[in-house]
Amino acid sequence: MSDASPQQQRMPEQSVDVVVVGAGPAGLCFARSLADSGLSVTLVEQQPRAALAQPAFDGREIALTHASRQILETLGIWARLDPAEISPLRDANVMDGGSPFALTFAATQRDGVDLGWLVPNHLIRRAAWDSVQGQRGLQVLDETRVAGVVAGPRHSVVTLADGRRLAARLVVAADSRFSSTRRMLGIGARMRDFGRSMLVCRMQIEVPHQHTAWEWFGYGRTMALLPLNGDQASAVITLPPRQIEALLAQDEDGFGRSISTFFEHRLGAMRPTARPQAYPLVGVYANAFVGDRCALIGDAAVGMHPVTAHGFNLGLLSQHRLATILTRAAARGSDIAAPRGLAAYERGHRLASRPLYEATNAIAALYTDDRLPARVLRRAGLRLAHGVAPFRQLIAAHLTQR
Repeated sequence: MSDASPQQQRMPEQSVDVVVVGAGPAGLCFARSLADSGLSVTLVEQQPRAALAQPAFDGREIALTHASRQILETLGIWARLDPAEISPLRDANVMDGGSPFALTFAATQRDGVDLGWLVPNHLIRRAAWDSVQGQRGLQVLDETRVAGVVAGPRHSVVTLADGRRLAARLVVAADSRFSSTRRMLGIGARMRDFGRSMLVCRMQIEVPHQHTAWEWFGYGRTMALLPLNGDQASAVITLPPRQIEALLAQDEDGFGRSISTFFEHRLGAMRPTARPQAYPLVGVYANAFVGDRCALIGDAAVGMHPVTAHGFNLGLLSQHRLATILTRAAARGSDIAAPRGLAAYERGHRLASRPLYEATNAIAALYTDDRLPARVLRRAGLRLAHGVAPFRQLIAAHLTQR
């Protein structure tokens, strides 16, 4: 379980309460959530500190729910975001094929509350990194990776690639949906490869979007429009990988014409303002979220298809749930990795994630099926949801997590 040399493995162990593997948003927010717990935390990350402090723009815009905003406010991360980069989401339309009908979710007019907010992913990462600077009890080991993990009755031993060893009361994997730490811990996962790639790109538009998001299930492709401040929006196109590669190979003018055509020029001529990025679509659901002195959070636990825009929010909720359990155990002087506490996290996060994960996959499967029976069912489903107001309100409440 380790690729370190025998001499390196004899290096003395450093004792720590919690080792977190992965300094992405979930890992950083989790470390921040433990700031007042009195627990010592070591964060292990392969990237250098410079990349963590100034994450590169990756094209992804994160749709934050009310619950996520509250968590980020509590952690002091929301206040570190540039207000000019926070775009309110006031309405959302779900469309199918060439039908003029749209299922609409609107913000509550009575209290003027937005459905949610769109924030660039790299700015959330930067704000999360800034929030842990100078945090007492936190150690960051950058430019290193985990080579092995061995669980024991009182602590788990984490061996780093350079031979350093960490004896931790709890190991938390937060290193992406393709987590190598999860595998080292002996926890399997169900993966669903959708055979599609997602292209994202900031675009300048001519027709105002009125801060309305679109989810457009076309035939042969799926499109989304995320409204940003000013005359900009993020275009999200889902296609087979080869078609995505062809789009990426186009020059700026050709790419703009292609995206404008995909959206049937409903927003006028669209022009890219940033380099488009592409990501494979793979859903992941871990067979277990906990084990002997270990736990999974973020995408390491559940990696969502982006159609419901809930992946980041679910990951943020997972770290919050686990950190709350650990903080309470530490305050009582109890074992933070006691089976009872970890089992409570497992139950809570499975209840929150499993129905959403399965429903999201079902929606993605149905609304990317272009056969005639599926087309009829797709349109019928949207009209049924639109015609039953309480049902539509229930969906809106679930999506916004108010």
